[in-house]
Amino acid sequence: MTAKDQGPKSASAESQLIRELAELLNDTGLTEIEIEKSGLKIRVAKKISINAVPAAAYAAPAPVAAPAAEAPKPTTAPGDLSKHPGAVKSPMVGTAYRSPEPGAPMFCEVGSKVNQGDTLLIIEAMKTMNQIPAPRSGTVKAILVENAQPVEYGEPLFIIE
Repeated sequence: MTAKDQGPKSASAESQLIRELAELLNDTGLTEIEIEKSGLKIRVAKKISINAVPAAAYAAPAPVAAPAAEAPKPTTAPGDLSKHPGAVKSPMVGTAYRSPEPGAPMFCEVGSKVNQGDTLLIIEAMKTMNQIPAPRSGTVKAILVENAQPVEYGEPLFIIE
């Protein structure tokens, strides 16, 4: 059933409903909503811009042997890291992966020089792989997450100075 079949009065009601659904998307932070009512099905979605890699491209990491030497630990107390001026915080909840695929080299290590926009890691959220870019150029002073570790929104991931 389309608006054309129902006449101009119904088309106006449908337009209003679509506007209300679009406003609901903005208010709630959702990216898509769909309703079905009296045989009429309406789906409203907004385009989001995230550098994403299909989940199928990243399988669960293979088990690896323990590293020979641990990376140097930051000298700042753990409670202070989120307030560090060079802290790169997680923009979402998910699982952090430090390499593009299992067995591949890590995106960066402690001491690596990174440029603004370089991928630091990937966070899988809802089966979508989201590349997390460096917010600024600098040297990676500390890596605060392990590969395949769950992360929370706002959790410090790296220190870049």
